[in-house]
Amino acid sequence: MTSKQQSITFVVREDEADGGFVAQAHWRDGNRDIITQGNDREDLIRNIREAIDVSFDEGESKPTLIHLHYVRDEVISR
Repeated sequence: MTSKQQSITFVVREDEADGGFVAQAHWRDGNRDIITQGNDREDLIRNIREAIDVSFDEGESKPTLIHLHYVRDEVISR
């Protein structure tokens, strides 16, 4: 039996108040939101993997691919 790869996309924003990053994703199956943060990219990735692990029950289908979509707001003066 071939397992279907499922992906999840986290929208990543810089945390303006505390520094670092905040990542949020929505998983339609089970209608759940997954939110985590990290001080730097490596910390964020580690925390995203951990957040996915604790958000799903054992035996439940988890995403196998993780997409990170970085969003950055920038204001410039004219």
